[in-house]
Amino acid sequence: MLMVAVCVALVGCLQAQELQGHVSIILLGATGDLAKKYLWQGLFQLYVDEVGKDHSFSFHGAALTAPKQGQELMAKALESLSCPKDMEPSHCMELKDQFLRLSQYRQLKTVEDYETLAKDIEAQVKEEGLRETGRIFYFSVPPFAYVDIARNINSSCRPGPGSWLRVVFEKPFGHDHLSAQQLATELGSFFQEEEMYRVDHYLGKQAVAQILPFRDQNRKALDSLWNRHHVERVEVIMKETVDAEGRISFYEEYGVIRDILQNHLTEILTLVAMELPHDVSSSAAVLQHKLQAFRALRGLHRGSAVLGQYQAYSAQARRELQRPESFHSLTPTFAGVLVHIDNLRWEGVPFILMSGKALDERVGYVRILFKNRAFCVHREGHWAPEQSQCLPRQIIFHIGHGELGHPAILVSRNLFRPSVPAHGWMELQERPGLQVFGRPLSDFYAYSPVKERDAYSILLSHIFHCRKESFITTENLLASWVFWTPLLDSLAHEVPRLYPGGAETGHLLDLEFNGGHLTFSQQQPEQLVPGPGSAPKPSDFRVLGTRYRESPLISAWPEELISKLASDIEATAVQAVRRFGKFHLALSGGSSPIALFQQLAMGHYSFPWAHTHLWLVDERCVPLSDPDSNFQGLQSHLLQHIRVPYYNIHPMPVHLHQRLCAEEDQGAQTYAGEISALVANSSFDLVLLGMGTDGHTASLFPQSPTGLDGEQLVVLTQSPSRPYQRMSLSLPLINRAKKVAVLVMGRTKREITMLVSRVGHEPKKWPISGVLPSSGQLVWYMDYEAFLG
Repeated sequence: MLMVAVCVALVGCLQAQELQGHVSIILLGATGDLAKKYLWQGLFQLYVDEVGKDHSFSFHGAALTAPKQGQELMAKALESLSCPKDMEPSHCMELKDQFLRLSQYRQLKTVEDYETLAKDIEAQVKEEGLRETGRIFYFSVPPFAYVDIARNINSSCRPGPGSWLRVVFEKPFGHDHLSAQQLATELGSFFQEEEMYRVDHYLGKQAVAQILPFRDQNRKALDSLWNRHHVERVEVIMKETVDAEGRISFYEEYGVIRDILQNHLTEILTLVAMELPHDVSSSAAVLQHKLQAFRALRGLHRGSAVLGQYQAYSAQARRELQRPESFHSLTPTFAGVLVHIDNLRWEGVPFILMSGKALDERVGYVRILFKNRAFCVHREGHWAPEQSQCLPRQIIFHIGHGELGHPAILVSRNLFRPSVPAHGWMELQERPGLQVFGRPLSDFYAYSPVKERDAYSILLSHIFHCRKESFITTENLLASWVFWTPLLDSLAHEVPRLYPGGAETGHLLDLEFNGGHLTFSQQQPEQLVPGPGSAPKPSDFRVLGTRYRESPLISAWPEELISKLASDIEATAVQAVRRFGKFHLALSGGSSPIALFQQLAMGHYSFPWAHTHLWLVDERCVPLSDPDSNFQGLQSHLLQHIRVPYYNIHPMPVHLHQRLCAEEDQGAQTYAGEISALVANSSFDLVLLGMGTDGHTASLFPQSPTGLDGEQLVVLTQSPSRPYQRMSLSLPLINRAKKVAVLVMGRTKREITMLVSRVGHEPKKWPISGVLPSSGQLVWYMDYEAFLG
């Protein structure tokens, strides 16, 4: 679909180039801040670049403001137009005068206003003996206005046959996947995909726009380096010194992840990580490869991110939003996120995305840091930048600001001398005293643009020339939201770490990562002891040990609980291997164990996987490759990240003879036989269970006697929800285990937790109440939300 849409767009572009006539550009929101700061200047630069090339232009500034006031506001915005520095002043004045004559204000409020605009454009084209090439509508307005404007353009202001239409949208493009999908569907009912240009202005910044051309021009040198074997990590960073004052209402709705990471930094990440097309000038190929990169991003979880908020933010929010003194915002103004990509090129390489306000400097960059396996005998003073492999090896796309103060590309001299466009980039001269990541500029081959250009002027040129690769397609937009929405949902009630802002923040926001988890390097500073009646905070609790249903209970906040359970499982495994040479572990499916699987995979490198047998407690009757399969969840979150012998992995045989859980295939009996043959006395070393909101465990459900007693080790059961057919270990088999751990997490489990705490042994009503190992140990692991509400 993406390829077809882009190909159609390219055909339209070729036709437009042949027609060569009049282009009308309508700037909606012409008197707003974005228009005043960037868009009018960008349109003037487009005119400067294109004037005299057989296209004539008209520029229509539009807004809801009445004509007289709107014309005055627009005239004020146009006063600040500037020409390129190398242009003769007289020529500059001539072009500015021409541009001002071609620019007019009009009120666009009703359907009739759009009809009048269309008639005026058609009359002008006819009167001047021109042929209409196309129209560009730039939506510099809030997203809530998009649909009404789109409807008016589609019904009343489309150009005639043989002319193209391009509509340009500014972010935000939704608040989450659902809202982005709804907006995309509504806009898609008015415009074709090839007509829509979603702007991410970071894609127009010169260093960012050079990432793909740089990779292309240096293919030979990078082919062997741009992969997991040589790259240690990738950092995509955007820091700001300003705070959110004056934009609090926007920030309260979006926060730093939606404002910066979901769009700007993710787009940059895909440019670094995507497979390089054979032809990087092909919009269709670039967009298709970006989409593949989006789809390879590993799902994020709560432990993938850390959040912060500068200390003055809540007071600013109370003031700007007129909230009471008791109001404290949870909106993050700082975020660090650890991203991994599940493909052969980038497996295991951490990508760190970070952005924040009220930090110590304003800077943006992408840094690819390469592994360094060298050891140099001579001291550092003798290391020559071009020769010594002991110096850091890195490639930096410096987006702007910082100590360099301008866009740049830097390549360590001990990597290779890069090729850069000779006409557009020049080598930087040495600047004594300037350090880049602790190294002098002389350690790098360093290049900057011959002419610095604003991102919007570049993107407006790309819109005019139909270069779709610099914009966000509907498929790429939705793929990004699919990636980010689960994390945003999981962090909705997370309390961000407070930081003072500026240089005073010190090392408070420094990050470190371990496996799939990102944490702050420093512990949270000590809080004052709460006064009488103060509500306890998360920092007031750590791991609580008590009893539940006469068995040990361990309770903690989710991350600490998962860490404790993972450590306990590893200790049990080590002890079993030491005594018996092997460890038999049976694992439940569902969402609760996912964080545990990830912790075991990424944070427990001493785990005796080579001697561990992995079994399933239960399975849905679907193919093992189905996303609903418990085995598929185990594969995605644990198996693919560890080294366990394939013959030690025991999926349940739910799919035999091209049938699912057919009684005559005897899958349950087959699994029971395998357990009897390999597990001594059919007694697992550890069984991990969960507890449903109805009191079920494994796939043993209330009001169903199947598997609750008798001699069968493995049974087929019926679930009240889809998929209905299940295979499960029986309760008697579970109770043979040496140890059973029950993991219960989330506020939704609070009610069943209270109920089960009061009932006796009633497995037919509440199967979980029947879990009590005959000669083993039962331990409950509950987070505070499940235990305390």
